[in-house]
Amino acid sequence: MRKEISFSTYRKVPIVLTHGTVNLQLNDSAFISSVLKSYIISSEKDMEKIASYYPEVESTDARGKALMTRSNKYHVMRAEGPVLPDDVIKTEVEWRKWVDDHLVHLIAPNVYRTPKEALASFDYIVREGKFGRWEGLVAKYVGAAAMYLISKRLKKRHHMRDDVRQDLYSAVNKWIVAVGKKRPFLGGEHPNLADLEVFGVLRVMEGLQAFGDVLTHTKLGLWYEHMHAAIEAGDGAQWNGFERT
Repeated sequence: MRKEISFSTYRKVPIVLTHGTVNLQLNDSAFISSVLKSYIISSEKDMEKIASYYPEVESTDARGKALMTRSNKYHVMRAEGPVLPDDVIKTEVEWRKWVDDHLVHLIAPNVYRTPKEALASFDYIVREGKFGRWEGLVAKYVGAAAMYLISKRLKKRHHMRDDVRQDLYSAVNKWIVAVGKKRPFLGGEHPNLADLEVFGVLRVMEGLQAFGDVLTHTKLGLWYEHMHAAIEAGDGAQWNGFERT
């Protein structure tokens, strides 16, 4: 709810607040993931110093709109230097960028593809959210109508096919090919941040028609099951062999 982030000038989620010698606010999924993983594997447990490795820089989006982003935000940073071979790091970074540049844009046009799917999506949002009865009804029907129309604009902006499911299937298949048949995750025996971020994007569709269609028309299922199992087992505590301390 907007009132829950009224303290912040950054108007999106997720937001992470850290508490220590200096309290920090971390915004943007990729930046948050990089900072937290850097903290986990670094011998220096100094969140302020680690965050300083990601200075803010001004940039422009595809439409020429000015925005602020974080330098190095797709990289894991630590004073001790790299912990993985350069080619492994490069692969992880490329796929993390792909999530932000491509995969995430496929979600809204697919979960709000039709009025029926838009209503189903907002029914889930209202059930999981902190809405009163009437507030929930308004959010469900007004939100569904608005997002159905917005999804059409997003579809055009990102040059998707008339059947947006085909773009989603293609993206998922591309990811599964990258993971390959000989390892459970792109990161090998344990998930890396690319695995985590792809899972995070696809997870928002779970329980909706779009996700069921993906499972039917692609080979996502096995990797997705592996990710669920890894998260439930706390496998994120082991980042390619580095134990959380």
